[in-house]
Amino acid sequence: APFIEIHTGCYANAETDAEQAKELARIASAATLAARLGLKVNAGHGLAYHNVKAIAALPEMHELNIGHAIIGRAVMTGLKEAVAEMKRLMLEARG
Repeated sequence: APFIEIHTGCYANAETDAEQAKELARIASAATLAARLGLKVNAGHGLAYHNVKAIAALPEMHELNIGHAIIGRAVMTGLKEAVAEMKRLMLEARG
């Protein structure tokens, strides 16, 4: 199936809870439409340990592209630990 990637930068850079909620709603709406059209949905840009759960919880999400946050944490904790923590957060979000 064809893929799309939703840019999550506005969500990640939102300065207030209201702005973040608005951006999350836009992402969720786009993901729902894309899935209805038969597209697999990926997302990324600015996702980090503190904001990934809400995006990961969207049922349409197939893949999240997260690099900068993981590598930044890996400098301090090692790559294995950094990846394991991000994976844990995403799995928690999926319930």
